[in-house]
Amino acid sequence: MMSDLQTSTADTRPRIAGNTDTSLLKLIALFFMIIDHVGLVFFPQVMEFRVFGRIAMPLYAWCLVVGSEFTRSALRYALRLFLLGAISQPVYVMALGHSWTDFNILFLFSIAVLAIAGIKAMVHGSQYWAPALCIVLLQYIHVDYGLNGFLFILVLYAARRSRPALAATFLAFAAYWGSISFPVSSLFGVSLSFMNQGLLGTIKELFFQMQAFMWMALPLILIQTKSELRIPKWMGYGLYPIHLLAIVLVGLLLGIPLSHYISLLAGS
Repeated sequence: MMSDLQTSTADTRPRIAGNTDTSLLKLIALFFMIIDHVGLVFFPQVMEFRVFGRIAMPLYAWCLVVGSEFTRSALRYALRLFLLGAISQPVYVMALGHSWTDFNILFLFSIAVLAIAGIKAMVHGSQYWAPALCIVLLQYIHVDYGLNGFLFILVLYAARRSRPALAATFLAFAAYWGSISFPVSSLFGVSLSFMNQGLLGTIKELFFQMQAFMWMALPLILIQTKSELRIPKWMGYGLYPIHLLAIVLVGLLLGIPLSHYISLLAGS
């Protein structure tokens, strides 16, 4: 009887084929996001910062998929992300030079959580109209990574229960994103021109466009790790505004005038 009960309980748990060690993945994503943003702000001429920064978003997106599968309340999950996004917006504007109408990625994540909740609920066709409404919304607001980022999260969610499907859809989306991104001609002084040679040259070349370098995150998503790290729910994404604030403070220390940040906040 107990054995049957344990089996039944196990069978009702969400089945995730990829890495569910989300605390570790979020810390790795944070590391590469800092690299990306430091490169964007302080070393825009060094392409390598931006290339390795492509690892961050797919890891966060996968953590969102895992979190959506296990959360007890999608509404609270989305609200937590929305509030963190609202808190982050002023420092997002200052640190990365965006306007107030360019919303940070936490808003995208909150929208994606609601879409996934609708897909899971399947109430009055919500698996169709919930993501459709989100797509319509994303046509009218400008959010970091935008519609492509949203669709990528849905692709990960759809493939979450099969490693082969996850790998195939991930790489297919990376190739698509590469097709609309700009090329990276060299890394660490080594020319990448050889990638467009040979029978599969065009296909290989796709994966060496800027956004397509997201494929570097795939092994971390596919291979299960067991770090036993546990970070609080708020901290996982709460470090986002903190790292942006740190970039602003470093900028001030390096001589960027306070008036520059004030003008960004003022929208001038």
